[in-house]
Amino acid sequence: MDFKLMKSIIEGLLFVAGDEGLTARQIAEVVEQPLDLVLDVIHDLKGDYKRSKRGIQITEIANAFQLTTVPEHAPYFERLAYSPSRSTLSQAALETLSIIAYRQPITRVDIEEIRGVKSDRALQTLMSKDLIEEVGRAEAIGRPILYGTTKSFLDYFGLDSLKGLPDSSQFESDMDLDEETQLLFEKLDGRQMTIDDMK
Repeated sequence: MDFKLMKSIIEGLLFVAGDEGLTARQIAEVVEQPLDLVLDVIHDLKGDYKRSKRGIQITEIANAFQLTTVPEHAPYFERLAYSPSRSTLSQAALETLSIIAYRQPITRVDIEEIRGVKSDRALQTLMSKDLIEEVGRAEAIGRPILYGTTKSFLDYFGLDSLKGLPDSSQFESDMDLDEETQLLFEKLDGRQMTIDDMK
């Protein structure tokens, strides 16, 4: 296999592996190449990133190689994580936020029953952006977490209170999530924000 092609494949493998990373032996098995050659390619790739001052690097943790960001850029990642107005929300996150805004306090299970799909990732995203928070525990088996919107949610959308939300009585009981999400964000944001604007 061509050295340059192998380098490209290994880079892709490390990207796909994410936080778990891959050992050199695992990579060697996938690309069907000798372990020594794989290690040479990884070290050459590490050098490429360093020489070109890229924003990512290859690190080795517990014998597994993984792609990580360079430490000196950490302040910018923190700004992104804690600035909901400067980062986008996925359709799933928008729908989840809309449901929580209307039905709070609400459990993850109830959210998933309304959406019809898992909502773990959307909840994590909204929590990391400080748009929702845990507001208690439901009086049910397992005492599931109840979620509600935060003060940051109100601040971001310029609301004095949740009374400023669109009247949910206009929605059917099975509710059209796209329509509800659209109306919620158009009403909350004085700039007539739509789902397309958030993408």
